[in-house]
Amino acid sequence: MLPDFRVRQRDYLLEIARAITQELNLDKLLARILRISIEMLAGQAGIIAFKESGVWRVAVAQGIPPAFLSYLEPLLAEEKVAELNVTELNRMLKDLAYTASMGLLNGVGLPLVAHGQVIGVIFIFRSYPDVFSTNDKLLLQSFADQAAIAIFNAQLYTQVNYEKHRLDALLDSAADGILILTSSRVIERCNASFERMYGMPRKVIQGKLHGEVIRWMRQPDEPTLEQAEIGGWPLTPNAYLYVEGDLQRSEPPPLPVGITYAPLLTQEGSLRNIIVTVRDITKFRTAEEIKNTFVSIISHELKTPVALIKGYVSTLRREDATWDRSIVRDSLKVIEEEADRLTSMIEDLLDASRLQAGGLKPNLSDISLPLLCQRLAERLQTQTGKHRIIANFPKNFPIILADEGRIEQVMSNLISNSIKYAPNGEIRVNGQVDPERVIICVSDEGAGIAPEDIPHIFDRFYRSTKAVNFTKGAGLGLYLARAIIEAHGGQIWVDPKPDSGARICFSLPR
Repeated sequence: MLPDFRVRQRDYLLEIARAITQELNLDKLLARILRISIEMLAGQAGIIAFKESGVWRVAVAQGIPPAFLSYLEPLLAEEKVAELNVTELNRMLKDLAYTASMGLLNGVGLPLVAHGQVIGVIFIFRSYPDVFSTNDKLLLQSFADQAAIAIFNAQLYTQVNYEKHRLDALLDSAADGILILTSSRVIERCNASFERMYGMPRKVIQGKLHGEVIRWMRQPDEPTLEQAEIGGWPLTPNAYLYVEGDLQRSEPPPLPVGITYAPLLTQEGSLRNIIVTVRDITKFRTAEEIKNTFVSIISHELKTPVALIKGYVSTLRREDATWDRSIVRDSLKVIEEEADRLTSMIEDLLDASRLQAGGLKPNLSDISLPLLCQRLAERLQTQTGKHRIIANFPKNFPIILADEGRIEQVMSNLISNSIKYAPNGEIRVNGQVDPERVIICVSDEGAGIAPEDIPHIFDRFYRSTKAVNFTKGAGLGLYLARAIIEAHGGQIWVDPKPDSGARICFSLPR
């Protein structure tokens, strides 16, 4: 051991002691420990190696020629080297240093042991053999033990920091809102999803009591968190609590949510935290409303034609009566009309199902919209004596690429709606040509569409109050019309004209 080591030994140990408490960046700490080790052992170079996942790896090196380091790193990763303990590794490195330097370099290895576990080795390359007194060896071991503790602490800090960042990433990437409450129900953490749901910055939300943020429009059917805790919740670690209702927010409207509360208990069984998961259930509630509307409308709309068909058939089959031919003819006409209405409704339902499954694909071909609309106008004119259906298109109206059957379905629906809702007057089908699209508008002279209905008339199963009381239908016609037009790359809209009838337009690309 060199004489100046005894003079500086206290400084080295103090510097390592400071490193334990001051430096938690693992890379910086390793470089610092290796530098002190090289100085303390009067070496020329050194490495610190760790055994990770059963493989020795160079964590930091100083003074090592790149060529030698590029040879050393894959050597340490070899399977036979991975099986070596610290003593065997030191012996291998000594032999390697001696051979590579043609007998000029020796080496000193210091095992790094923290909490009874070997976590790595410091190996110092130097130009003279190991000559250590008992005091020197004790000092070196003390240095290595302190260095190992410093490294262990830094590794632990790095792991904790990594886990924290990972937890932050998981919380902020979650689609559901997440709150972490203290045992006294103070909001400790809030993720980005809840911030968006609630419409308030998380720095404002954090620190508030749970009851100040989770406020219900109406008392939920299930017990709230505060009510459950009065009853003794949680009794077990798996005592999840679920509450569903409309959450008041900083700005209306309220948000339909389902909230799950999960307790986090200490080893002694006391409550440490409450993990709150907030899910936006707007779509689920909308789906439930659509399902209920569907059942209500379809059961009513199917019941009427079936009852009529059954009534007329039962009447015609009576053996105690003889019917005039005109009565039979009129009865069969009603049966045929109601059967056609059933068929049309079933087709609309099938189309709606195909649309939900992404199966409503247009079969494109060249079509002439003026001819198609003129043909439809003549055919539908036979269904009404109170209206006059006029198709008006400019000359040289372009041929477009579209699904003729589907476009006819849209036009038929729009004209039929005008016949239903306008008591009388003209129904006009007008065509217009733009540079990149054609526009078709169907207008009538009825009462028009109420402003509150305009945003919803293309929704599935939507029927205005006037429509429910005035005509039959399942509320699918305009929903399918929009789907068909959008499948062609076009748009459909209501042209609001109060007190001057309804006007619905759609565009198709040229």
